[in-house]
Amino acid sequence: MDKFTTITVEQRDTIEILSLNRPDALNAVTPVMADELIAYFSGLHDRLSTRIVIFRGNGRAFCAGAELGSDAFAAPGAGRPQRQLDMQQRYSRIIRLMRSCPQPIVALVQGAACGAGFSLLLASDVRFATPAARMNAAYIRVGVGGCDMGSGYLLPRLVGLSVASELLLTGRFLGADRAKAVGLVSDVVDDDKLLKTGLAFAAEMARASPMGLRLTKQTLNALIDAPGIDAALMIEDRQQVMLLETSDHQEAVAAFREKRDPTYRDQ
Repeated sequence: MDKFTTITVEQRDTIEILSLNRPDALNAVTPVMADELIAYFSGLHDRLSTRIVIFRGNGRAFCAGAELGSDAFAAPGAGRPQRQLDMQQRYSRIIRLMRSCPQPIVALVQGAACGAGFSLLLASDVRFATPAARMNAAYIRVGVGGCDMGSGYLLPRLVGLSVASELLLTGRFLGADRAKAVGLVSDVVDDDKLLKTGLAFAAEMARASPMGLRLTKQTLNALIDAPGIDAALMIEDRQQVMLLETSDHQEAVAAFREKRDPTYRDQ
């Protein structure tokens, strides 16, 4: 992780703070940044000592989107559709890895979160924003479809089809207050309290057992597409039986009865 050039990673006990680090370019995503995000989120799958990720952007914006002048757009010539598909799939792979990694991701949004930046927010598990945060699915404003990098799948599930259609069909901006009103962000906090809010929320999640936290994210991913209540209950029942057999469950019950903080042993 010390070889990254467009992102930074800070470890705070079991929490990692991932920061996009191209502030002069409003953290616009380049192919290099895409590859570094892929490497980071891929590594999380096996790094069980990291339990929660806080995802933020350095500078005055979270992420202004893909850098339009970068190599993300294949040069003309033979094989261009294939090369363009390869690049497109590199960007979308970030979203897949964010959803599949076992750690909950808490996004902190200040300033712009546009296009690719908007999709990075959608792929996070929980979002907090500052009053000046502005976000949009900018894709349709640059001559491509409004559904990109998971936005057509994730946004309707977060805010409903009507609001998602409004945003994806127009690319219009969503301010922090309305983002909270439609349930896209959990809260709007002052700039100087954004990181503190994220860390406090992460600490609250860290009170859960490590395996319980991981399986809850995994189960939510599965249940969002469950065909019905019977399938959902079947998945939940199996999750609970697995967790009931862990020593951390016994420790959590003991800590509750003894009115103390639990000490978990299993990663």
